[in-house]
Amino acid sequence: MSELKTGLSYADAGVDIDAGNALVEKIKPAAAATNRAGVMAGLGGFGGLFDLRAAGYDDPILVAATDGVGTKLKLAIDTARFDSVGIDLVAMCVNDLICQGAEPLFFLDYFATGKLSTDSAAQVIAGIAEGCKQAGAALIGGETAEMPGMYAPGDFDLAGFSVGALERGQTLPRAVAKGDVLLGLASSGVHSNGYSLVRKVVEVSGLGWDDKAPFGDQTLGGALLEPTRIYVRGVLAAIKAGGVHGLAHITGGGLSENLPRALPDGLGALVDLDAYEAPKVFGWLQETGGISEVEMLKTFNCGVGMVAIVAADAADELAATLTVHGESVCRLGHVVEGEGVTYKGTFS
Repeated sequence: MSELKTGLSYADAGVDIDAGNALVEKIKPAAAATNRAGVMAGLGGFGGLFDLRAAGYDDPILVAATDGVGTKLKLAIDTARFDSVGIDLVAMCVNDLICQGAEPLFFLDYFATGKLSTDSAAQVIAGIAEGCKQAGAALIGGETAEMPGMYAPGDFDLAGFSVGALERGQTLPRAVAKGDVLLGLASSGVHSNGYSLVRKVVEVSGLGWDDKAPFGDQTLGGALLEPTRIYVRGVLAAIKAGGVHGLAHITGGGLSENLPRALPDGLGALVDLDAYEAPKVFGWLQETGGISEVEMLKTFNCGVGMVAIVAADAADELAATLTVHGESVCRLGHVVEGEGVTYKGTFS
């Protein structure tokens, strides 16, 4: 009688289904902590269910956004610090949603790697859960893909998808007019855009990720991994108060390209660069890289992560509302006739 041959398994091909299942069990408590009105089921199903009526909407319009964290992810991998990029991932999606006037309701993530490390993945997803809590959104599902041969050892990719809602007729921007005030909301740092240039500047500087940051008390890697600020709660409160005509999330393209997206044809923005003090990281990047002011303003947020376009007679009250919710607010400028963004003062 011939001896039976042992066949190949999925594990032999480099995919560990048990590790994936273990990760799901490990992250269930973090996902459960993001539960909110409208969630109908936890993790583990083939899809996430959400009840808009239970969330308080009568005639809702859905708004969807998807994004990643760019090459900031490479910095997280190189420094083996995975606790904050999940917050970045959520922020990049939900900060876009609120620019349409939508309340973020739920979030799903996509984590892909060559060989799954449950500990590293769990840290990333714990950050995603923290971002969801900050935004008031529920983490209702996601996908973990183990794909041998697609990624270098230790590498992974990360993407996110969020859905929000607003009542019909409340979409932003609307009623933007000449004379409206621009309220700038401070950023927490570089956020999640421009990191290909950031990494090039670090290379030019000769510093390592573990060296002390020239612009702060942390290591350089730690300082540059400061997570993107999530503006949802304060901005939603301002929208509810009335007088918000538009919002611009200052991401890739900086003020120069993102602010015009919230303005109608025939109107531009006059921005006073002397109205606020940018975090020191931007001065270091500019000086070390020899980057022009024009390039800085169309690459980075330069210290302003969100701009609210508001009625002039409501500006003081709305600034106070945003401040109560923890935002640092400045009068950045106002809406003028014309196109694009005109600057006065000097970025520093």
